Amino acid sequence: MSKARCWAVVPAAGSGRRMASTTPKQYLPLCGRTVLEHSVLALLQVPAVEAVVVVLPADDELAEGLPLMAHERVKTVTGGAERCDSVLAGLAALAALGADTGDWVLVHDAARPCLRPDAVERLLERVEVGGAGGAILAEPIADTVKRADAQGRVVATVDRSVLWRAQTPQLFRLGELQGALHDARRDGVEVTDEASAMEHCGYPVWLVAGGRRNLKVTEPADLELAGFYLASAPERAE
Repeated sequence: MSKARCWAVVPAAGSGRRMASTTPKQYLPLCGRTVLEHSVLALLQVPAVEAVVVVLPADDELAEGLPLMAHERVKTVTGGAERCDSVLAGLAALAALGADTGDWVLVHDAARPCLRPDAVERLLERVEVGGAGGAILAEPIADTVKRADAQGRVVATVDRSVLWRAQTPQLFRLGELQGALHDARRDGVEVTDEASAMEHCGYPVWLVAGGRRNLKVTEPADLELAGFYLASAPERAE
């Protein structure tokens, strides 16, 4: 059997309502490019990645105007109403490109523009041990965490030593992830990230430290911080 290859899927159908902008957050300008371009370019900097499939909403009119979308390793496909549907569309597109069910797939948020290639390399190193399941980038929670009731009153202080903030990319085998997403949708499980579907199906998911700079652009202040991180990083080549 040939060595498993690595591919990537970037769901980019979010509207970004909390950004208070008429422009979807993935298309907001950031250090000379859009947020989406930075997120895709970070994946292209990893030599192991064969191709990146960007999953777009059906009414998208902005992606085709981005220079990076013409890159030979970047493909686009139309997604669905939910993240699960969009990721499944991306996986199907990879299969059409020749990806095998045993190949690795990185699923990365379109709104995480500050990803470092070395973080992706750590993910790949973690899954090299073999077996089922996969790994995700995550950040240990450093703040004191409170659990509240419906009125906003503190009920308890939660043990933060076992809590992590999930990030992306999340790395799983194509066939296993495809099956897990289908099963989660059939069972009515809310899939907020790909790991939640894998967990539902009993697959092991390993945590790999991703770092604070791998932030998700959700609110205006996040865009400012992302700009600071990108400005202080080495220039990315296309």
